[in-house]
Amino acid sequence: MEHIGVMQVVKDPAAISVAEYLAGEQDGEVRHEFIGGTAHAMAGASEEHNTIAMNIATALHAHLRGRPCRAFLLDLKVRLQIARTDIFYYPDVMVACDPRDSDRYFKRFPKVVIEVLSPDTERTDRREKFLS
Repeated sequence: MEHIGVMQVVKDPAAISVAEYLAGEQDGEVRHEFIGGTAHAMAGASEEHNTIAMNIATALHAHLRGRPCRAFLLDLKVRLQIARTDIFYYPDVMVACDPRDSDRYFKRFPKVVIEVLSPDTERTDRREKFLS
């Protein structure tokens, strides 16, 4: 337990650190999204979902050619911090061009994040990811 002033913060013993999460993602076969110390396994995407994301990324890639921004598809994470909670998502498509984004496995300052909605993920995508 960590003491902060007169308030006590109880840490979840099952929580993993950001470093543990990132190491596991590099070595693991299953992708996980990370919210405040908890990793959530991701389901595979449908053929239609993948085709839509690929078409969007291809169009953005062509549009951005010769510019400092780059389009990324599916496997690059976005790292957020909301209310001091670390969050990592795998957006379907992302555009990043901020020079502060030097990490090879995630971006902190994306310019565009695109999620292809499906009935299974729509609630999460519209609620949590939209707020980020």
